[in-house]
Amino acid sequence: MNQPNHSGILEQFVNTVMGIKPGNQQQSLNTSAATQELDIKAVLVYKLGTILQIGVMILVLLGMEKLVMLIDQNSSFPSWFSTLITALFFALLSIRSRIFSLLDNTRSRTTYDQVIRPRWSPPPLAFPIVWMLIAVLRVISSVLIWQEINHQFLVLPFIVFVVHLALGDTWNTIFTVERRLGAAVPVVILGPWLSAIIVTAIYWQTVPLAGMILSFSCVWLTVASALVFRIWQLNGSEPLYPLKLAYVED
Repeated sequence: MNQPNHSGILEQFVNTVMGIKPGNQQQSLNTSAATQELDIKAVLVYKLGTILQIGVMILVLLGMEKLVMLIDQNSSFPSWFSTLITALFFALLSIRSRIFSLLDNTRSRTTYDQVIRPRWSPPPLAFPIVWMLIAVLRVISSVLIWQEINHQFLVLPFIVFVVHLALGDTWNTIFTVERRLGAAVPVVILGPWLSAIIVTAIYWQTVPLAGMILSFSCVWLTVASALVFRIWQLNGSEPLYPLKLAYVED
């Protein structure tokens, strides 16, 4: 009889850690009011928002490099302190990279709960749990890379990593927040999925163990991409670009 209670506590904990808000969003897109017209403004906003987020995160990488350098040069800090700071930093990036984005990156189950899904689709709670696991794997693999390249941050593996995170946040805006199911298909394939493979390959080339650890994210994103594609098929197969849609109040 206590099982539902434990499940509720687990769900609340996972949603809190991952920043997922339950309940309906204040606004939703009226897909019935869509035309076939490309929303050029939305495309520009997505591109600009992604580029700015990448730029900000690269500056943060530079700041972390300077900070860790000062810590390593200060003998009053224990030798493990910079490793702890680095692990916490990559945990922040992995779980809350969206704080560096100018786009609306509200994490919500609303879209996933309301669209038609295939029978094989995972339950909603599976997503934040898996992403928590991937966040841990990202931290471990990134710290291994950081140790291998002499405590540097402004290097190719981490630059590609933040690009991957920014692309994932932009996809979240398109699919979860704005429910543009058509545009979400090419974006998830050319964005989060492809960049995850590139990041994993670069990590693997630098430290094979780091690449092996990170490879699980590629498996999960392959499943997620297939799910996004199937959801698009089951919900009308709208054009694969952002349409001009009307916002309506719930």
